[in-house]
This record gives sequence, C-alpha cells and structure tokens, in this order.
Amino acid sequence: MKYNEIMSLALDRFFKLAMETKFSGVKKEYQNPEGGLNDAGRAYFKRTEGANLKRPVSAEQADSSPKAAKRRKSFCARMGGMKADHNIDCRNNPDKAICKALKKWDC
Repeated sequence: MKYNEIMSLALDRFFKLAMETKFSGVKKEYQNPEGGLNDAGRAYFKRTEGANLKRPVSAEQADSSPKAAKRRKSFCARMGGMKADHNIDCRNNPDKAICKALKKWDC
C-alpha cells in the first residue's frame, strides 16, 4: 500500500469514529427523517452547547434574501466538495447524511 492510501484509510476511520461519537447522543426525537435536526433538536443544542443552529435555506428562500443566498451558496460549496472528496454518489446512496443535506438545501 502506498503512503497516500494508508493515510486516506486512517483519516476515513478517524472521521467515521468522530462522527459516531459526536452524533451518537442525538436522540431520534431531535432528528428529522429527511436529514438534519428538527426544531426541537436545534433548541436542544442551543440549551446544551450554546449553539445557534439555523434552518437549511432552500433555493426559494435564497431568492428573497441576499444573506440567505450567501449562506446557501457557501454550504453547497462546502458539502459538494466533501461529497466529491469521499466519492459519494447520491443516486446509489440517497440515505447518506450528506445526500440528505444537499437535497434539503437544494444543492
């Protein structure tokens, strides 16, 4: 195995473990089945961690607000890059969290 392949596998395992640890405590009642958090989940994180999480911005909402449009553009660029980095095909795996997020944000 080449050095890059070994490092890639190590990073994949690290991120998988980190994500499992970070989100393992999120109860189903706080999760939206279409992906992300519901209102109760956002309130929970605000209470427990002080995080001010905002709702996803759809393309329709972005048309009415330049600030929302900028936020949506930034999110789609970041998550689209992550999707490409991890070679995720949303046509084959629509239940992946990244695919659900991109769909929710109309990316």
